[in-house]
Amino acid sequence: MRIDKYLWCVRYYKTRSIATKACKKGQVKVNGVAIKASREVFPTDKIELRKDQIIYQLTVNDLPPNRVGAKLVDLYRTDTTPKSAFEAKELLKYSKDYYRKKGVGRPTKKDRRDIDDFYNDEEEE
Repeated sequence: MRIDKYLWCVRYYKTRSIATKACKKGQVKVNGVAIKASREVFPTDKIELRKDQIIYQLTVNDLPPNRVGAKLVDLYRTDTTPKSAFEAKELLKYSKDYYRKKGVGRPTKKDRRDIDDFYNDEEEE
């Protein structure tokens, strides 16, 4: 089975075309080698996949016949991604100087003043 189809079948990408683009960008490696989307994948292959600033590490257990449900994904792959990768993503949110939650909207006048005060305090130090 092609690597782009496999990644789509085990639900790492929403469409095969997105999986193909990730392979072209070099975000997918099989056994430590960057590959094309047409490369065949076999059981026991080790896949490294960079998505959303996390490097997922997978081991292929078996090849699915077609796209499988989320509950059945673990039959076809073993996820060996370290927990520290997910913790690092959480820290990236808070690494910005001023963090606003998504969907809150534009800053209010008070928010803007707080931001300006924050930056002015940093410049004085």
